[in-house]
Amino acid sequence: MKDKATYEKLFHEHYRPMFRLAMTLLHDEAESKDVVGEVFARMMEAGRTEGRSYLLAAVRNRCLNVMRNRSVQQRIRRLYLLELEGETKSAEQLGREAQLLEQGIVQLQPPVCRQVVRLHFEQQKTFREIALLLGTSQTTVYKHLRRAMKQLRQHLNNNEI
Repeated sequence: MKDKATYEKLFHEHYRPMFRLAMTLLHDEAESKDVVGEVFARMMEAGRTEGRSYLLAAVRNRCLNVMRNRSVQQRIRRLYLLELEGETKSAEQLGREAQLLEQGIVQLQPPVCRQVVRLHFEQQKTFREIALLLGTSQTTVYKHLRRAMKQLRQHLNNNEI
């Protein structure tokens, strides 16, 4: 690992342009700060001391990943809302649905699908965080979640929900 002064110099020299790029792409100050901080943290972990072009490319790539994850989450929310549109249900119906949903989650196969569903929906973990926890790729996490959602839909349909 390089010395602290080298990283401090890089940080002070390149933080503003990196932050501006992230803000331009994400339009969210907190997320932009997180992206820039994450790029510097990864660079330090790897012991690298690249210049401006590397740092800006890393910020751009990380922003694209954040936007892709946002897009997937928005699509899932939109599909869920479309399914609920126009429906009003009693507390008893909602309780039965919650019970059936929990029953479906317990029955998910393979067990990693169940783990991904619980991590993503109950613990609010991102695909990236889940991938790091499971030691797999974000794409694999997405595929497990997609498989789990298909199984859950089938379970609910079989129980006439």
